[in-house]
Amino acid sequence: MKTNKIIAASFLALAVASATMTGCYEGDLYDIGQPDWMADSIASAAANKQTGSTEIEGLLEDIYTVGNTDYSTGWWASFSKYYVVPEDAVWTTQFTLNINPEASNTYKNFALIITNDVERGGDGYTEYGAIRYDYQPSGNSEWGDYIDRSLVTSNLEFSTDTDEGVTQLGGTVTLTIDRTSGGLSVTITNGTVTKTYTQTSALANLNADAANTNIRAFLVPEGSYINFIGTTIEPIGGCTSKEDKQPLSIELSGVPSEVLIGTELSEAMANVTGVVTFEQEVTKNVTAADLQFEAIPDMEEVGQKTLVVIYNKTFKGEYAEKSLIATKTFSVVKELSAFTQTLVVPSPTILGAEDNTSAWWSAHTENIKVAPKETKVVNFVNYSSGANNWNNFVIVLNDNTTATEYAVLRADNFGWGNGYAACTSSGGQADWATWLAAMDGAKVTAYISNNGDGTADVRTVMYGTDGVTYTQDYIGINTVDPDDMYFRFTIDGCHLEFETEVGLADFSTAWWTVHTTNVQVPSHTVCTINFTNYTSGANNWNNFLVVLNNSTTLTEYAVLRADNYGWGNGYAACTTSGGQADWAAWLAAMDGAKCSAQIVNNGDGTADVKILMHGTDGVDYTQDYIGINTVDPDDLYFRFTVDGSYLVFE
Repeated sequence: MKTNKIIAASFLALAVASATMTGCYEGDLYDIGQPDWMADSIASAAANKQTGSTEIEGLLEDIYTVGNTDYSTGWWASFSKYYVVPEDAVWTTQFTLNINPEASNTYKNFALIITNDVERGGDGYTEYGAIRYDYQPSGNSEWGDYIDRSLVTSNLEFSTDTDEGVTQLGGTVTLTIDRTSGGLSVTITNGTVTKTYTQTSALANLNADAANTNIRAFLVPEGSYINFIGTTIEPIGGCTSKEDKQPLSIELSGVPSEVLIGTELSEAMANVTGVVTFEQEVTKNVTAADLQFEAIPDMEEVGQKTLVVIYNKTFKGEYAEKSLIATKTFSVVKELSAFTQTLVVPSPTILGAEDNTSAWWSAHTENIKVAPKETKVVNFVNYSSGANNWNNFVIVLNDNTTATEYAVLRADNFGWGNGYAACTSSGGQADWATWLAAMDGAKVTAYISNNGDGTADVRTVMYGTDGVTYTQDYIGINTVDPDDMYFRFTIDGCHLEFETEVGLADFSTAWWTVHTTNVQVPSHTVCTINFTNYTSGANNWNNFLVVLNNSTTLTEYAVLRADNYGWGNGYAACTTSGGQADWAAWLAAMDGAKCSAQIVNNGDGTADVKILMHGTDGVDYTQDYIGINTVDPDDLYFRFTVDGSYLVFE
């Protein structure tokens, strides 16, 4: 750990005054490993020439590394650049595939992903499928709706994913995609192991624009890393030369929102990571060991602090001409916050007449208790007559003994009640007419918090039908009895449908096609969700999945399956519970299993997910993912998705 002990206080004051948190430009295009990438790549290129490999005509220098050089990269955590392959074109690339000498699984190599001409995760993004370098006919070495596994051949075949021989896939690899025949031909070879995919039938066009017949290709390593050498097609963002590069910006993750007094700064910031963007739009992941930290004022007293973070290295690890400086605030506290959250489904699940004719105060949900230091979370769809701003959902806070109202809170920045006058509202919307139109069908998440000190907060996040996210906050409602606080919903010229299910009951819901609404988990909060899982039983992965992501770019910290598998930027660092002793028994018991998932925001840049599954066989199964990192504790959200399964929330 490096701590900046030399920089004068006057310099730091100037840095804080002038610095702003800088962002990474297209930081998920490709991730760069340690500064020894250059020596490895140059050595690989030299070795390639010495072995008499065919020199590729028109090969453009494109030298960069994908994946961590300590072999720690998890699945779907690191990506190469995009290479766009037009119709009737051939793309060839050369790279060195570095296999962990201690690798015990055949899939610890890389996969070629072929998609339509849309950025990964963008609107309309669709995959043809994936072709991994290892070949296991009975396993999942190729997948996708547009990949025919019967068209794959290889001179190295594995029977199981624990067979020996994965290291034979390492070395200088030549990969070719050939579209000149109208179909799709893929060849991957290192001179020893050759894998091919030959499709002579016409390749389907998955682009929305029928005139655009381009496809995109990118590489994803797992437990390995790739040193690129060159390409015949210039990638999106351009080629990367072997010249050194100056740093331009840094984006930080894992800065804690609270630090317990007495904690050393180096210990508090041990989980901080960053993505540095260099010249030529090359990026590199850096850890706390690569950064310098200072807190202003110091850590000796309770209160808000400004964290100054300095990075001063070039892409190749030399001292930079100009250091990058980023700042972020955190608090030193005597006691860490400790809130619980529970996702609940009120009853009835549809409130109000579906033609939006229900009059004011004519229908109410049940009263739901909110305990001290607890937040209840509700997801629902709001449908409005659109006649007036107030023809939308209303949240009522009251006690349960006398039904005295602490506050009655409308969706449109208005309310009343004994404790309403003291609260601070978010101020409403900038364009009420646009907001009102967008509320008919808006997906809403409501957070009702009992602060435990006689005050309550209510926050609603409204995802409008116009694609805009609107918020309405009521903070500091007082006169609340913390031991007797309840809430309910009512309506006026609208109706509400509370989110109870995701996926279709006939198990026909395909992978990644439906998701629940994003729910925020604040720092130092444990969120609990109870649901019943139903599965087709076809495969272990045909069950629920939990996705952890931020709210701004939906960057995935982790995608976590029910069956001890996952991926994402922070997944590789986590420890899993190890799965089940009898997978067949578990899979059978998951059709109708009562599940409880806890999403924990540790507040230090890490998150945990703990799952209890009470199977239909009466057995309790567990699946934990502990220590997911790269988490921004102030921007941690989760959602559920399914694959050949469906969920019913309680």
